[in-house]
Amino acid sequence: MTYHHKRIKRFNLTGVIHDEAKIPRLKDQYIFMIVTSMKSQGYVPRFDIDPDFTVAYNGKVFEFELSIYGVFVGRRKAECIEGLDKARPIIVTQKNKSEEFSDQ
Repeated sequence: MTYHHKRIKRFNLTGVIHDEAKIPRLKDQYIFMIVTSMKSQGYVPRFDIDPDFTVAYNGKVFEFELSIYGVFVGRRKAECIEGLDKARPIIVTQKNKSEEFSDQ
């Protein structure tokens, strides 16, 4: 299937963070959470479009907004595709059983 000229959808999250030291860790967790939600809806992220993450301090807390851009590929295909780099799908790499047991 070709992914050229597919409509790009924005997925966003807004909120507050109380501790400045937690911002980098929470950003990574929020990105993971949004991508997981996207994939459950049949979307995969566009890796050629970086996530937008903005933070503003209002005197008490840090207000943030995170936006990630994705393309619809279908729920079944979203399980097999990590994301798209332009129109090229990046396929999920899975370990085979022998590799899983050797890691333990």
